[in-house]
Amino acid sequence: MSASLVRATVRAVSKRKLQPTRAALTLTPSAVNKIKQLLKDKPEHVGVKVGVRTRGCNGLSYTLEYTKTKGDSDEEVVQDGVRVFIEKKAQLTLLGTEMDYVEDKLSSEFVFNNLNIKGTCGCGESFNI
Repeated sequence: MSASLVRATVRAVSKRKLQPTRAALTLTPSAVNKIKQLLKDKPEHVGVKVGVRTRGCNGLSYTLEYTKTKGDSDEEVVQDGVRVFIEKKAQLTLLGTEMDYVEDKLSSEFVFNNLNIKGTCGCGESFNI
C-alpha cells in the first residue's frame, strides 16, 4: 500500500453567497435600443460583433460589424433581446466594459466605458491596456 502525498477534505458549506462574476460586456438601454433599431432592417443578421484592431496612434481601436453567425471562439452576450458577440482577441480588453450609445448635435456613436484602459490618444479613437 502506498502512502498518499496529499490529503483532501470535502466540506459542505450552507448559506454561502455566490460571488457575482464580471460580465464580459454590459449594454446601456440606449445601446440596446440602437442595436435593435439597426438590426430591424437586416433580418439575415443575428447580432453585432465587437472586436479590436491594431490601429491609431495609441495601439488598439474598437470595431463593430453585423454578423450572421457566432464564431467558434466568440463570446456571446445576450441582454434585453440583443446579441453581441465578442471576438477572441477582444475578450480580455473588454472585460467589465459598458457599451453605450451617445447622440448629440454633432455626432452619434457607440461609446465603450472601459476601466481597463491605461491610456488613449488625443482624438479618443485608439487606446492601450
